[in-house]
Amino acid sequence: MAKVSVYLNFNRTTEAAFLFYKEVFKTEFIGDIARMSDAPPQEGMPPLAEADKDLVMHVALPLLGDFVLMGTDATDSMGFKLIQGNNVYINLEPDTRAETERLFAALSLGGVVEMPLQEMFWGDYFGSFKDKFGTCWMINCSSKE
Repeated sequence: MAKVSVYLNFNRTTEAAFLFYKEVFKTEFIGDIARMSDAPPQEGMPPLAEADKDLVMHVALPLLGDFVLMGTDATDSMGFKLIQGNNVYINLEPDTRAETERLFAALSLGGVVEMPLQEMFWGDYFGSFKDKFGTCWMINCSSKE
């Protein structure tokens, strides 16, 4: 079966972010967290800096339904210039308003609420925010209960 997932890049905070998301969504990682030190040395590549060895190379966490959120530490030392922006939002569509409110409160804690949860003109219950790790989220619930 074909699937779509979202892959997030962080600068040295992937593990903290995914432990937080794991707690909020009450799910378990798919496999172990792969570390940068798990990758074999590549010909022509400089050795991995000691400070980078424990960084996250890959982590995967199911959120709702079949949706999987994945992530990695993408650092300057590895040639990646991370620009945290607002060009990507993760949109969640919980089944109930109670779950919508729980997810909104938990994920937005320590972050910045852009639009509080409210009834919208299209008939759904909607809100958006940036979490404490800089990830943008939208939550939209069509249930009236």
